[in-house]
Amino acid sequence: MSDASLRIAGIILVVVPTIEFGGWSLLRFLTRNEPGYLDNPLRRAFFTAGHAHAGVWVILALVGLLSVDGADLSDGAKTVVRDSLGLAAIVTPSGFFLSIASPRATRPNGFVVLIYLGAALLAVGTVTLGVGLLRAT
Repeated sequence: MSDASLRIAGIILVVVPTIEFGGWSLLRFLTRNEPGYLDNPLRRAFFTAGHAHAGVWVILALVGLLSVDGADLSDGAKTVVRDSLGLAAIVTPSGFFLSIASPRATRPNGFVVLIYLGAALLAVGTVTLGVGLLRAT
């Protein structure tokens, strides 16, 4: 792997404990019957979605980083792929959590835009990487 890919992989792996913290928080909410979680369907759904997206997209980003250096892409496009995959794995879950941070939230706040931004970053990264890998064959 290139130094650039290793750097992004390192950043992603350093962020993994935040996913663990999210899982611990969900477990605490469930086992302690914390107000604002079980009695708030929106918050419950967003916390679950945020945690799931974090785990899956981190794995996808790490797999993508293993492939990007072999893709037939310019250095700039490789940078776009690395950055967009890494950022998507961080930005999207952040949007899920921050948009319903209040236990009394009945609808997402302005941070919900991060979910859409993360989805766009993921699309750019995966499509660019896919095209580069197809061109390399």
